[in-house]
Amino acid sequence: MQLRYNFRVYPTPGQQVALARAFGCARVVYNDALTARETARREGSPYVTDAELSKALTEAKKAPERAWLSDVSSVVLQQALADLNTAYRNFFAVITGKRKGTRVGPPRYRSRRDNRQAIRFTKNARFTVTAGGKLRLPKVGDVKVAWSRELPSEPSSLTIVKDAAGRYFASFVVQVAAEPLPVVGSEVGIDLGLSTFAVLSNGKTIASPRFLRQAERRLRKAQQTLSRKEKGSRNRAKARVRVAKAHARVADMRRDWAHKQSTTVIRENQAVFVEDLCVKGLARGRLAKSVHDAGWGMFVRMLKGKAVRYGRAFSKVDRWFPSTRMCSVCGVVGENKPLHVRTWTCTCGTVHDRDLNAAINILAAGRAESLNACGGAVSLSA
Repeated sequence: MQLRYNFRVYPTPGQQVALARAFGCARVVYNDALTARETARREGSPYVTDAELSKALTEAKKAPERAWLSDVSSVVLQQALADLNTAYRNFFAVITGKRKGTRVGPPRYRSRRDNRQAIRFTKNARFTVTAGGKLRLPKVGDVKVAWSRELPSEPSSLTIVKDAAGRYFASFVVQVAAEPLPVVGSEVGIDLGLSTFAVLSNGKTIASPRFLRQAERRLRKAQQTLSRKEKGSRNRAKARVRVAKAHARVADMRRDWAHKQSTTVIRENQAVFVEDLCVKGLARGRLAKSVHDAGWGMFVRMLKGKAVRYGRAFSKVDRWFPSTRMCSVCGVVGENKPLHVRTWTCTCGTVHDRDLNAAINILAAGRAESLNACGGAVSLSA
């Protein structure tokens, strides 16, 4: 399986200029290719193929007004064209109904004011890690890297990212083998929530850290300072970076916490079942800030990826499954329960904790789906 290993890099001022040049050239190539295809579409001309775009790039380097494209690695420019091709393929797949999941629109132009800038190198670019531990990039130089661990294998590609906070990262794509953990006998269903981040079917709970809420006062002050600066001024640019750094700190804390919690869940359980929540839909309501702060989607993605890597079973239960309304003892499905109802009593006399009952039902439904997938005959009806 393929994984990404991300490391912080610290380019010198001269290397930052070289990277900025590479970001700009990749953006221009992407936008030029997009213009060529949009012009052909409006004029009713044949679709501009990938080969024609690549040939046009080669010719553009010879023109005086685009001669500066030769100042950066050609692989970076070719990868910009590859990104555009991928964007079009995804868009066409949506139109034809071949793409499942999130719908995507047509490619849009890239801006120099985008908060995130990135370029990609492949093996053809011959990037290397020097004996001194620095990352050697073509036409950039040897960049200092803060190595936190060794790469498990030779990277197939490398992406250099500059985020909104002005930080630089090197993202390596590497091939790793599965690392099955020792088999354990426990399985768990997980009910995700806001007051408590997660309730497990075995009775354990994971408290919600609420990183955004804790940092809200600091973020508010930074945003107020930004709003008072004159647009276009250097002070406004500095204030924008301070706001971005504050948000980046919250995001980093949330990501680190989610990694630790998901690793613990995967290590302790042979099978993990969660509800297939529509996070985007939930984030449109009055609880939007809390939903985004919880980071359910990121946590579930980590569970899925680590389950594959460590030989655990993972599946999602249908979002329409009445996990909250169903009694985990007798199976009777009751009426809808408002969010303020934390405990309820079934007609069979059992008193349920709302979240724990849902987690137990999710575990039962996940096991049933697993048995059905293996050819078993299972029914959840009472």
